[in-house]
Amino acid sequence: MNYSDLKTADIRLVILRELADTDGYASNESVLQLVLAKYGHAVGRDRVRTDLYWLQEQGLLAINDVGVLVATATQRGLDVATGAATVPGVKRPGPRG
Repeated sequence: MNYSDLKTADIRLVILRELADTDGYASNESVLQLVLAKYGHAVGRDRVRTDLYWLQEQGLLAINDVGVLVATATQRGLDVATGAATVPGVKRPGPRG
């Protein structure tokens, strides 16, 4: 796995973890972009949207487009966020503590 693949996998994990930690398991693309920057991933809105759609294709979240994309984690997405399940292309989380 090269650096770009590692970065992509981490971005996807950060998105899922943020959704898992949010009331209602949902957040919009603007907030997710700010959260990614907090974790060292200063990416554009286009990149956030690309990863949201990829995560949706994997069944890890659902997207509602209300002028801005609102992502809601699925149960499978929550399982990946906690490490109870794995999906190639999403970094496996380390233990929290």
